[in-house]
Amino acid sequence: MELGLVTSGDALKSVDELLPQLIEARIGSRIAAQDATIWGPAAEAESAIRLGWVNPFDAAQQLVPAILELRGQLQAEGLTRIVLCGMGGSSLAPEVIAAHDEVDLVICDTTDPAMLRPILATDLERTVVVVASKSGSTVETDSQRRAFTAAFQAAGIDPATRLVLVTDPGSPMDNPDGVRAVFNADPNVGGRYSALTAFGLVPTGLAGADIEALIEEAGLLHDVLATDDEDNLAFHLGAAMATAGRDKLVIAGVGDALPGFGDWAEQLIAESTGKDSKGVLPVVAHPGAPELRDPAADVLPLYVYDELPEEIDEEATAVHFSAPLGTSFMIFEYATAVAGYLLGISPFDQPDVEAAKVAARSLLDAPAASAPDAVDGPVELFGTSAVTLAGALDELAAALPDNGYLAVQAYLDRIGDSELEGLRDALASKTGRPVTFGWGPRFLHSTGQYHKGGPAQGVFLQLTADHREDLEIPGRPYSFGGLITAQASGDAGVLSDEKHHRPVLRVNLTDRAAGIAALLEAAK
Repeated sequence: MELGLVTSGDALKSVDELLPQLIEARIGSRIAAQDATIWGPAAEAESAIRLGWVNPFDAAQQLVPAILELRGQLQAEGLTRIVLCGMGGSSLAPEVIAAHDEVDLVICDTTDPAMLRPILATDLERTVVVVASKSGSTVETDSQRRAFTAAFQAAGIDPATRLVLVTDPGSPMDNPDGVRAVFNADPNVGGRYSALTAFGLVPTGLAGADIEALIEEAGLLHDVLATDDEDNLAFHLGAAMATAGRDKLVIAGVGDALPGFGDWAEQLIAESTGKDSKGVLPVVAHPGAPELRDPAADVLPLYVYDELPEEIDEEATAVHFSAPLGTSFMIFEYATAVAGYLLGISPFDQPDVEAAKVAARSLLDAPAASAPDAVDGPVELFGTSAVTLAGALDELAAALPDNGYLAVQAYLDRIGDSELEGLRDALASKTGRPVTFGWGPRFLHSTGQYHKGGPAQGVFLQLTADHREDLEIPGRPYSFGGLITAQASGDAGVLSDEKHHRPVLRVNLTDRAAGIAALLEAAK
């Protein structure tokens, strides 16, 4: 795969303007040296414990052989179905790596019982479950681990032969009792920067990905990214991301280039930059998306290629990028840290993520039911004065500011309900504004930070559903259906509270199939 980055239009002007500042401040070499002072005094304490990602290579020398040894053991036992229970960066990076290497890895990053049930019921006799959590106490992964443990026991399988844990040293999960193996990750790497740590390498390595080649790719530009000169691609990308007035970064993969990479980059950029009412909003789209046909003045297109095109329109504002996957991870991580410096924010904290978790926990302790504002066939409407679904969508669109965006948050089955993704383009055409699409609750661990901490430009369409077949969580007083409902309600409550004042329309599907069809029709 070709390596290169070309900026044009306003993005090129931004690079020309900001590159001397980055070189003079020695940002590349200081990041490589893990200098925690780059982002200012307020960010220094967090930065000091979050820069391990700049050198994943020493840890990989120890980690990769251990992963490959375990893979050989599992394959010899016929255990070839790898399921990953993880959220945010712990699942998005492995998803990209597995897709890139065309290996089977089942991603379990949901609390929707409709998606969980078939994952739990499929081929347990050849299944190994990797449970990944930095803190060791993530509610989703803890619940999933409980469900798989019970499923293994019900099938007469000893869970201790089938569970592999990935966590930080000293976490509640850092315990070898009752599991096949425990892999420790570098505690000085945040989840969204963890693609090349144990969180990215263990599940994909066990699934058969060439993790040795991935690490080798990551090292291709290691020395270049640590330099302070005009050849540093991270300087160019970070400066482009900080282009004045263009804070909507629309990421589109061209052809088969790095499938799923946009979703990984979305969580990295949104959670890193969306705070202090600043940020860069990543929008995962495709080359023919409405936002890219005639880009608005605040949109910065970013095209990802296998090979850069021979001719690029130098007048049109855009970023054109191509690199091997491992190299791409490193460039984007460096560039996001560079953009944080240019924007004047810390790229390593996530101060607004916890609010939604607290709200969800409170609703689990004391569930609250409310009557819909209106019912339109197979959907219930909350947070609107309209009496029809089409009217409610029009009302939400009318609340969009001129520089705003619409975020679709689907607390549903991203496999079984995947046709809902067509809603993104439909609403982008309808509103003339950028539209993001996130599956809940996984986006809460990434873009949820931008929604609350970034610029107050968003309006939110939250999609939930009744759970006709719920699924209990062993050892917990609530079910998966109760958990995902609390997560959705908690996040909506935080978005619309007195601090944030974000417009939220919730559409609850009382009949999934009919409700999805109604949504797609109403969005036209």
